[in-house]
Amino acid sequence: MSEEHPARIAARASQTAASAKRKDDWLALFAEDGCVEDPVGPSGFDPEGKGHHGREAIAAFYDMTIANTEKLEFLVDDVLVCGDECVNIGTIRTTLAGNIIDAEGVFVYRVNEEGKIASLRAFWEVDRAMKTVRPAQ
Repeated sequence: MSEEHPARIAARASQTAASAKRKDDWLALFAEDGCVEDPVGPSGFDPEGKGHHGREAIAAFYDMTIANTEKLEFLVDDVLVCGDECVNIGTIRTTLAGNIIDAEGVFVYRVNEEGKIASLRAFWEVDRAMKTVRPAQ
């Protein structure tokens, strides 16, 4: 039986820590020079579209996004592993301000030699996600 892939382990740990709102555990998964692009490109979270580089910037991203959610669920339909990366295909379901929003996308995790997340790139469309807004029950 082969050992599980480090990127798959890191992705699952990231999702578990984020959904449990364990900020310190989530941040510890990243390399010191790690980067988060969520979503990739310019957005309200990253107007210049250059990503959040280093743990301090990643912590600020957490405070701006994950910390403000009421509930965060990762609904993963499939995981593909290549090289030092894995891609999760699925939906991030967020409950925020009494509403549910589904962001369908592709979420790419790249790890370094130590198994720390060097890069987390989330490909999802803000406008498409906003069309799914509905009241939480």
